[in-house]
Amino acid sequence: MGRLFGTDGVRGIANKDLTNDLAMKIGMAAAEILIKNKDNKPKVMIGKDTRASGDMLEAALTAGFCAVGVDVLSVGVVPTPAIAYLVGKYNCDAGVMISASHNPCEYNGIKIFQGNGYKLPDELEEEIEAIILDQAEEIELKIGGEVGNRIYCKTAVEDYIQHVVSVSEVRFDGMNIAIDTSNGSASVCAKEIFTRLGAKCHMLSDTPDGVNINKNCGSTHPEELMSFVKANKLDLGLAFDGDADRMLAVDENGELVDGDKIIAICSMQMKQEGRLNKDTAVVTVMSNMGFFKFCEKYGIHCAKTAVGDRYVLERMLKKGYNIGGEQSGHVIFLDYATTGDGELSGVKLIETVVKSGTTLGNLAKAMTVYPQVLINVEVTPEGKQKYNNDEYIISAVQEAEMELHGDGRVLVRVSGTEPLVRVMLEGKDLEQITKLGNYIADVVKERLS
Repeated sequence: MGRLFGTDGVRGIANKDLTNDLAMKIGMAAAEILIKNKDNKPKVMIGKDTRASGDMLEAALTAGFCAVGVDVLSVGVVPTPAIAYLVGKYNCDAGVMISASHNPCEYNGIKIFQGNGYKLPDELEEEIEAIILDQAEEIELKIGGEVGNRIYCKTAVEDYIQHVVSVSEVRFDGMNIAIDTSNGSASVCAKEIFTRLGAKCHMLSDTPDGVNINKNCGSTHPEELMSFVKANKLDLGLAFDGDADRMLAVDENGELVDGDKIIAICSMQMKQEGRLNKDTAVVTVMSNMGFFKFCEKYGIHCAKTAVGDRYVLERMLKKGYNIGGEQSGHVIFLDYATTGDGELSGVKLIETVVKSGTTLGNLAKAMTVYPQVLINVEVTPEGKQKYNNDEYIISAVQEAEMELHGDGRVLVRVSGTEPLVRVMLEGKDLEQITKLGNYIADVVKERLS
């Protein structure tokens, strides 16, 4: 994790941690790198989610890019994966998404994509950090006609919709579904995508007002969707996060189908069709033990990575795998996208349901979920730095592992995007892992808060 960039871009409370000044400097530093590697005038695409601070940060970023001689193509409110797809379609040299994903409205973030649709590698992020924090390079400000221009694009959303619709091999006629857009980016395109494929859509939390993004809705709060699907006897429901790069599903019984189960269901279908590259799915160490048992049962190899979709993607690219993701619903279908795409994942999941001739609930039974406890402990920035070397925390984790006797596991990690230490335990006995989880969390809080 870098000095400015976390596991998913630069993120913080807008106007406090992520200021206009910092946003402009990020634009200027990124522009300086682009200018060095281009003979002609570079072009950058900028999109945003529905947060009130999005316009403000876009203006600051745009000023930074234009000041150094880079043109800006403004596409307005779009999902994060739309930027990853459209940056290549529109021949841009880079793409920027202004979003804090699943975080509350007061947060915002800056994610940068390369011209090939992949997120910036660590070395380029470090180069941007060095320019901003260490003045490693002198930034040349342009004058006259060399200053960058801002161009507004009105076709981006439609182009993205057409792309996502095109990945399905079947129509969804007769499917009756609910969609929760989390009052975020998916509100501009989700209904149109699934309606065009033939589904009847019931919309929840699709009226963004700048402050209600992720508020008691979406993939982080699917309770209303779960109740709605069951009460209205729908076939299933889809819940996105604020920038629509994550998706969780709800089956016909109102039961949650998380990212692990989505990967399990889709990878099993891909294996049956001979499309699962090397018969392997990629997940992180946070995936449920039940997923690993599922893979053993159905002859699917499981590759595990550190937490973060970037690490999942790195493994997929390095080894040639084509499906992977996280329990949180960030799923990458590498045959169609360069990053996690919630709406595309929803299309591929419903496609699998239609092909199977059964229900999502029946498909989800292929994987048994082990009881899991996840406790988020707020810590200070200094505490995050001290975590790895604290002997009391290390001892508490070892004690819990010994008590589980191999019938569960303990995973304690620092969040890459928030001031949190996450304490996760799995095992057969929910009461036991809850007790052990609370014990570890108390030690973390005492030592690092």
